[in-house]
Amino acid sequence: MDVLAFLVEPLQYGFLTRALAVTVAAAVVAAVLSCWLILMGWSLMGDAVSHAVLPGVALAYIIGIPFSIGAFVFGAGAVALIGIVRSTTKLKADTVIGVVFTALFAAGLAIVSATPSQIDLMHILFGNVLGVSSGDVWQVLILGAVTLAILLFKRRDLTLLAFDRTHAHVIGLNTRFLSALLLGLLALTVVVGLQAVGIILVVAMLITPGATAFLLSRSFDRMLVIAVVLTVAASVTGIYASYYLDISTGAAVVLSQAIVFAVVYLVGRPDGVLWQARRRRPGSPVGGRRRSPDAVAAAVAPRRGADDAATSGA
Repeated sequence: MDVLAFLVEPLQYGFLTRALAVTVAAAVVAAVLSCWLILMGWSLMGDAVSHAVLPGVALAYIIGIPFSIGAFVFGAGAVALIGIVRSTTKLKADTVIGVVFTALFAAGLAIVSATPSQIDLMHILFGNVLGVSSGDVWQVLILGAVTLAILLFKRRDLTLLAFDRTHAHVIGLNTRFLSALLLGLLALTVVVGLQAVGIILVVAMLITPGATAFLLSRSFDRMLVIAVVLTVAASVTGIYASYYLDISTGAAVVLSQAIVFAVVYLVGRPDGVLWQARRRRPGSPVGGRRRSPDAVAAAVAPRRGADDAATSGA
């Protein structure tokens, strides 16, 4: 099979084209948001919100309304509940998050178990990207576009909040509003990602892209670009892998992202494990090229002479 046929064959099926559109849209939004989550140490919050939406999704199916409405209401409600409990007790944030999201997730499982004939738990937990309709695609594209537009519009304020919350408050930014805004966008992103990979795997889409980009860059703007490019590439690869290998699409997408992270972790410059080991070896390259002992001595001699002259002048 030639390359063109390999790429075109899956696109002949409408359900796979829709899956590709939904997955790429979810990947872009999740990749951008994940950069802030990583910098602010909110990865566990992404996990909490993604699990807390389960009762909202289950109730939405029972009532007969779009599941995105129920997911967003319970996602935002989980964020608000975590904030209330955190501010009114001495418990640390990770403890409160753990209590709230496990309670809501259990409530969702209870609702699903009570109505097994109406709700397919597997589709909720692991996604059903191959079964999305044209209406679902438009819903994901619109929600994703709104979320992405707000993130980019408030990029400077949110970046300052992530790096120095105190400074952001001093210069007049409403840090509580910005935090609430970011958490609200997190809930929207979870809704977008649910269609692609489901409740459980959406956590990976909210963490892995930012973690991968963080290993490759120390510039936040570059980090955003790297996260999006790598995540989109991994997501498309996962879609094709699921088609040709006949495996779960959501799992293939997440595994592709995990493989990219593993490669960057091992060989990515400048902080890849193998690069660090190479730098620690005696006689390792300096500045990307190996320098002989004579070259090092020749480089040090002029500086030593200058230091001696300065000492004599003093």
